[in-house]
Amino acid sequence: MHPLQHLLENNMRWASGQTADDPHYFQRLSTQQNPDYLWIGCADSRVPANEIIGLDPGEVFVHRNVGNVVVHTDMNCLSVIHYAVEILKVKHIIVCGHYGCGGVQAAMENRQHGLIDNWLRHIKDVYYKHQLDVDGIDDVAHRRERVCELNVVEQVANVCYTTIVQNAWLRGQPLAVHGWVYGLRDGLINDLGITIDDPEKIAPTYRMADLP
Repeated sequence: MHPLQHLLENNMRWASGQTADDPHYFQRLSTQQNPDYLWIGCADSRVPANEIIGLDPGEVFVHRNVGNVVVHTDMNCLSVIHYAVEILKVKHIIVCGHYGCGGVQAAMENRQHGLIDNWLRHIKDVYYKHQLDVDGIDDVAHRRERVCELNVVEQVANVCYTTIVQNAWLRGQPLAVHGWVYGLRDGLINDLGITIDDPEKIAPTYRMADLP
């Protein structure tokens, strides 16, 4: 028997269920992709973007990596943002971290974890930037939660600093960037109250004055 036979059977049951409710479901899905949302989240298997926000396939464009990090040298992430903004014309970019993130915990430690440490440096930089405030929190779990939040704040800013997003704003394209944190224990999203939809809302140093 194929070692993944149970997954293939799950797929057949799922596909049959979808067409039972809507016979034209896959035909319609295969001919268009028109999401309003780009989700930038963590690769953690417990944080499935579509299910968390109750959307079907085709309704949210998704990029995931360890620690939901946006790095200006990461061509994979930038390509996703470019496609979402310039081709799909999404109206919202959601950066969503999650409490209990192993990447955040590892970044706050002084232990080696292997190759991943090079990637986690981006989160460690966030921790270092806010270390005095974070270390002033007595409870260790609350410290980690706070760094999860601060990391999202930082990555929202990084999304807004891209020429992709700023050029969209300069063209008058409606686009807002939001920061959320998902709770593994209760399944609820904590909206951090961050919404940036205009270059005037970011630091002047990072603003691009005109289109190329």
